[in-house]
Amino acid sequence: LPLGITTVLASLVAGLAVASLQTATPKAAELSALRTGIPHEALFSAAIQGNDGLAVGAGGSILSSADGGLTWTAEKAPTELSLLGVGMGGRHRVAVGQMGVILVKEDAGWVSVDSGTQERLMAVDVHASGLVVVAGSFGALLRSTDGGRSWSSAAPDWAALFEPMGEEFGIGFQPHLYSVKITPEGHILVAGELEHILRSEDGGQSWRVVHQGRNIDGRADPSFFDLALRDDGTAFVVGQSGSAMKSSDGGRSWQRVQTGTSVNLLGVELTAAGRPVVVGMREMLLGNASADAWDKLEGLDIATAWYCAVVRSEATASSIIVGHSGRILRLPD
Repeated sequence: LPLGITTVLASLVAGLAVASLQTATPKAAELSALRTGIPHEALFSAAIQGNDGLAVGAGGSILSSADGGLTWTAEKAPTELSLLGVGMGGRHRVAVGQMGVILVKEDAGWVSVDSGTQERLMAVDVHASGLVVVAGSFGALLRSTDGGRSWSSAAPDWAALFEPMGEEFGIGFQPHLYSVKITPEGHILVAGELEHILRSEDGGQSWRVVHQGRNIDGRADPSFFDLALRDDGTAFVVGQSGSAMKSSDGGRSWQRVQTGTSVNLLGVELTAAGRPVVVGMREMLLGNASADAWDKLEGLDIATAWYCAVVRSEATASSIIVGHSGRILRLPD
């Protein structure tokens, strides 16, 4: 099967035409480093809402920002397990990670709540209404309607869903799920292993597979690692071996785009103008709105290190990027 969870974390240690990929761009000079931690202080996820920002990572590290991501302060977490995802919506803040850990931000600080699972939880998204959805390993999908204080499984009947392709995927196949996004209307998109993209239009009570890859004779399609979604319905998904797709209808249908690279792409976000910013293993790309031409960003330590998440900061009109060694970068629009 494609790159699994263990391999993903260790590594953090076909269209008709190939997209244009430039080797340098003036934009690269505008990248700046906002923060550098210690070598083992990896950051895996970030979220920004207005001036408030959160970033989480290895060993239970939590950073917060009060200025749209320009400066960061450490917060105390009730766990030393690595936190792999964080989300903000309205007044709700939720972080998730290894061994099924889920943390919720209360007035007095972060508290641990019972998730009902010990699966590795890879991603979370939070709606202002209090709807929270978490995606994780081996098909784990969790749903909360009270801002993350109580949880139930939202996973579909995987066996029934994949019954027509049982021989191809294997009996009992449950895809690792790496990214989740909730639309303003409360629709949900989930992306993961073997190019699977699922969509729910009823708050996670039922699911429809809107795209899936193949696993034929041991030749498996790549995994998708991150989703980006705009309020206008534009969406991007990126993943293993330079794979990427675009949607113009809120994730109901998808078209493949060529990035011009074969590295693992770990994070994606969309600028105010709808341009995809993509980060990954020793590479960082900035596409045009059509995603048929890409600039390769250069400078800082991009060519020798990894960055795995990028988030939009409206307050600073920029993209905030997190990754190895507690590093946080800023790319202005």
